[in-house]
Amino acid sequence: MARFKFRMQNILNLKEKLETQAEMRFAQQRMVLNEAERAKELLLERKAALEEEAKRLRKDSLDLLEIQNNDLSRRLCAEDIVRSEEKIKREKKILELRRRELENVMKERKAQEKLREKAFERFLREEAAAESKTIDELTSYTYGQKIQ
Repeated sequence: MARFKFRMQNILNLKEKLETQAEMRFAQQRMVLNEAERAKELLLERKAALEEEAKRLRKDSLDLLEIQNNDLSRRLCAEDIVRSEEKIKREKKILELRRRELENVMKERKAQEKLREKAFERFLREEAAAESKTIDELTSYTYGQKIQ
């Protein structure tokens, strides 16, 4: 039996490598987004702590300097949260781009695999036909020898 050789195997190998790279980029972007979301959570926790401190400062003795510092810290924290939300939006857009890129590369690889499967099926049919022809030749030769 002959050996199957897919003539576009190097293209299929390239598509598989591209898919692996796209998966890596997607995973990296997902990690960046997770870090940005975690940073926002930390900022929200910090803001909550500053608000609790503001309540305590206003309840206890009124130290105007500490109250002003606390107000400034809360405003800065709120600005940081807004910037963090903007960063998360950007990272989500990039993640969506990476996802689409990965989908396209996967489609291309699957198309190459389909071509390979069809070529293999064609190869099997050709091998079966060649084997059938050889058997027919042997049978007719054997049958022809018995008649004489």
